[in-house]
Amino acid sequence: MRILGIDPGTIVVGYGIIDCEEDNISFVCCDALRCKQRSPLGERLSYIYDELCAVIDNYHPDAVAVEQPFVDKNIRSALLIGKAQAIAILAAGKHHLPCFEYSPMQIKQGVTSYGASSKEQVQQMVKLQLNLAEIPEPNDAADALAVAICHISSVHLSDIMNRQGDKK
Repeated sequence: MRILGIDPGTIVVGYGIIDCEEDNISFVCCDALRCKQRSPLGERLSYIYDELCAVIDNYHPDAVAVEQPFVDKNIRSALLIGKAQAIAILAAGKHHLPCFEYSPMQIKQGVTSYGASSKEQVQQMVKLQLNLAEIPEPNDAADALAVAICHISSVHLSDIMNRQGDKK
């Protein structure tokens, strides 16, 4: 199974692709899409959509996993990120791919087994789980790989739960 993880933003969008066979996950690629900061929001969202569609066309993932915006004190920022998240979901839908959304806490839990992990701990675990020499750069790409790993963890957990249910 090939997973495209996306860390949405309206200036920088991280993406990371991993393959999973059985219990083995492997790194395929990661990078970040960078929009012109001063360009109108519509142009940035259009650019993000076009580029994500190109990534999907090039790498043919089986599913897409997207980080949900973190809502803290800056509601406006969360709403903007939500627009970029919607664009990622739209790109997946355009390609008839299932799309899964995960909160930052779910991602931390899925990658480190601790929902309150620091960003640095998550990045270290991404490096370890993918057998990489260094933490992936830029940070947005490493975060996107964490989203993809979280999805794999979620799928594995669901499979285990389903097998347990079948035994009853």
